[in-house]
Amino acid sequence: MNKKELRAKYKALRKELSQDEIDDKSLAIANRMLQLDVWEKTYFHLFLTIEEQKEVETEFILQIVAGKDKEIVVAKSNFETLEMTNYLLTDNTKFQKNEYNIYEPVDGIEVPNTKIEVVFVPLLAYDKFGNRVGYGKGFYDTFLTKCPEDAIKIGLSFFEPEETIDDVSPTDIRLDYCVTPTTNYSFL
Repeated sequence: MNKKELRAKYKALRKELSQDEIDDKSLAIANRMLQLDVWEKTYFHLFLTIEEQKEVETEFILQIVAGKDKEIVVAKSNFETLEMTNYLLTDNTKFQKNEYNIYEPVDGIEVPNTKIEVVFVPLLAYDKFGNRVGYGKGFYDTFLTKCPEDAIKIGLSFFEPEETIDDVSPTDIRLDYCVTPTTNYSFL
């Protein structure tokens, strides 16, 4: 399937999930994530859940990363430039929803992309080769090109991988891992 077909398929599959299912599957993903070999790293970029899109609830992961005393980085999106600015999550970080219902930091301590070591990447679908389908704006592909080459890219999904994505672009950045409620997939 191509990206457009996969977006439609996985938006529909997510729509069928109840809030209890989302919570249970998200907690399972957070627990499975503990098995990954990433915990010696310091700077973790985490996307904040868009509830209306029925995304993986990242609050569980946030609690684990914070509990391990890591630096958590959250992004603010610029929809004109399609770029993200990253901010250190602190006790003083204030959030507001943007026009796309994404919680974003209002301001704070900016973190350069070059410091980020682990990135939790939102996605709609992915394949057995680590290619992913996002919402189609290219925010994460642009952002990941500015991170260190060895930054670890971890997708989070309620679903298993597709065999292949038919229209992968040369500018698409592959995942290193994808964590589901039942399996940790490695694409290294």
